[in-house]
Amino acid sequence: MGDDNRQLHRAVSKAAYKRRSHIYYAAMSSFTPSETAAAPAFAGPIKSLRLQALPPFLFNAIDDKKRAAIAAGKDVINLGVGDPDRPTPQFVIDAMAKAAAEPANHQYPDCYGTADFLAAAAEFMQRRFGVKVDPKRHIVATIGGKDGIAHLPLGVLNPGDGAIVFTPAYPVYASASGLAGAVVHKVEMTPASGWRPEFSRLTPSIIRGSRLLWLNHPGNPTGATADVALYEQALRFGREHSIIVASDLAYSEVYFEGGQASVPSMWQAPSADLESSRAIEFHSLSKTFNMTGWRIGFAVGHPEVIGALKQVKDNYDSGVFNAIQAAGAAALRRFDDPAIVDMRSEYRIRRDIAVDGLHAIGCHIAPETGPEAGIFVWGQCPVDSSTGKPMNSWRFVEKLIDEAAVVTVPGAGFAETASDWFRLSLTRQTPRLREAIDRLTRLKF
Repeated sequence: MGDDNRQLHRAVSKAAYKRRSHIYYAAMSSFTPSETAAAPAFAGPIKSLRLQALPPFLFNAIDDKKRAAIAAGKDVINLGVGDPDRPTPQFVIDAMAKAAAEPANHQYPDCYGTADFLAAAAEFMQRRFGVKVDPKRHIVATIGGKDGIAHLPLGVLNPGDGAIVFTPAYPVYASASGLAGAVVHKVEMTPASGWRPEFSRLTPSIIRGSRLLWLNHPGNPTGATADVALYEQALRFGREHSIIVASDLAYSEVYFEGGQASVPSMWQAPSADLESSRAIEFHSLSKTFNMTGWRIGFAVGHPEVIGALKQVKDNYDSGVFNAIQAAGAAALRRFDDPAIVDMRSEYRIRRDIAVDGLHAIGCHIAPETGPEAGIFVWGQCPVDSSTGKPMNSWRFVEKLIDEAAVVTVPGAGFAETASDWFRLSLTRQTPRLREAIDRLTRLKF
């Protein structure tokens, strides 16, 4: 989009927003029940223009293929969605059960987070990353990581503002920004950069008018990790151009080589300062503690950015069930429990099984030895013998479902430039993962 068009889009979006808000509130204040009842029938599509502008959620199409295979009687192994197969640790379940028995916890929860959960999150930041946090000013509890990520743009973006998304990326960064009325700038990451952002790719036309920049390391779908230097670069960029930096650190405790140091927090960057750096980092308990269905996480950041997210959440939800927050506090205080160490060891075994098998069918893996962290393997589709080129990712994924009853996710769903890449999840039981890989090695490409 050129500068003139972008400015026009921004002006029209803001004007339309103000006009529609004025009309809405004026109309609502003057309606009477009888007038409302007599209103003419609604014409046109039910979905709003903002929803119509969104592509179908990536996993919907995959689920349709999966359901069809199951209906046909196939033994489907789902390596698509990253939903951990291991049970939630017993100490987390016990904390939940104890708290759920308390009648006081059956009422409305503490919307921003109970004092105990916020304190546990602050302790986690201090013990894990060496970052000192004020639990009241710098942290807010979220209903899982997706909740905070999806609601942040509504709190910090005006219609027509720019939001920068480095792709391939988790689709919600772009969709949530778009739903807030932003102009989404998708900036390509490449194998040459190790699937890490290159700020030199951000042109003046992208930077001008942008207000939010998204990061995600370990990445979904690529598994690429970041070092402190990358976060320092991002924060300095944000400071220079008055852009808020949002980092999704959902997989902070799933790491293999390099130990904890391989997955740092953005707040460990040399210039990072919670009082002056306009930034926010999202944490999730879903993957570390096998709590995807529990829906709990937290965000830590600049007080005004956290405050904007709090205000949006005030208008959208009533917080996380207090008993789940009690369980979350117990989990965070035991992030280094032997059960979590065992989980990492199992994921590493699975990663090696998947990487070896994918190499055997001619897939290029980035990096070649597999991801250093996270729960996904990102691979390039094998060469199609009929064309001499890597297969299209949708065709590859369909072939795997149809001929091997194995579900993966096409890279094209994450970025237009990843049309010959795919994502494989490590969240199935190790014997089932091994069986899936064995099936793939029997296919002809």
